[in-house]
Amino acid sequence: MRRVHPIEAESYRILRGLVDLSRFGPLGQAVAERVIHASADLEYAGSLAVDEAAAEKGLEALRRNAPVVTDVGMVAAGITARETRCYVSDARARELSEELNITCSAAGFRLAAREVETGAVWVVGNAPTALFELLDLPDVKPALVVGLPVGFVGAAESKEKLLQSGLPAITNRGPKGGSAVAAAALNALIYYEED
Repeated sequence: MRRVHPIEAESYRILRGLVDLSRFGPLGQAVAERVIHASADLEYAGSLAVDEAAAEKGLEALRRNAPVVTDVGMVAAGITARETRCYVSDARARELSEELNITCSAAGFRLAAREVETGAVWVVGNAPTALFELLDLPDVKPALVVGLPVGFVGAAESKEKLLQSGLPAITNRGPKGGSAVAAAALNALIYYEED
């Protein structure tokens, strides 16, 4: 059972007084609160796209102990209550990256797709290229994609492609995102019944 520190509880109390999250369902509210808390950015209240059914599917996958795949180590580091798989530093990803002229994150997701079964949870917080790669892999059937890459090159576009893909997703519109935000979104589901 996770213990909530009084400072965290006070932070959530303040947050709830600053922003209206009633457009979200219960899981969506939990995700939005945790993302806003992690970033101190109230704009996520408007830019987050959280389909309640997709969040429920992700929660069910986590309860089944489905694998969690991350694009970078910083996302993995932020998910402390679950073991994750991250291939970005794998020597095979570096080799594949050089061979195909793609980023190590994209190569890592290509490797993960070979080794992770259907129904995994995929979390992208840094590399739009990893999200694009995931969306282009026809045989990958995720339980949930948390797609919150950050940046001015490809981040917004990769998230729009995710929204159009029909895959169960938690994402946002625009260039904002990041490792802490992506980890926070997944942690909201992991800790959902404890908060």
